[in-house]
Amino acid sequence: MAYRTPLARVRGLGSAHEGAQHFWRQRLTAIANLFLVSFLIWLLMTLAGADYATTKATLAKPQVAIPLLLLVLSGLVHMRLGMQTIIEDYVHSEGRKILALMLNSFFALVVGLICVFAVLKLSFGA
Repeated sequence: MAYRTPLARVRGLGSAHEGAQHFWRQRLTAIANLFLVSFLIWLLMTLAGADYATTKATLAKPQVAIPLLLLVLSGLVHMRLGMQTIIEDYVHSEGRKILALMLNSFFALVVGLICVFAVLKLSFGA
């Protein structure tokens, strides 16, 4: 007994078996972001009013640079997954949906590369 509609059977559409993985990645990055954003807030409060040399020396420490890189990566994965859900739910034209999903991935990649470059440049000095 098939539970799919005749149209879904013709199109071959069905479960992609990725819903749970998407859900758990979204939740995992959300929890990681709680800790990493707390670290960022603490870092900004610590560096408030500090001069350039102190700020540069602090950001050059691995115990600061690594959490910042993790924040960038976790934040971007979380953003991309969230936007993917919004696009899939609210864009109904198949062509526009595919274009929007591709642009979403490219945007996250470009922003990620820029942020990682900036953190590494601050960490290793320029």
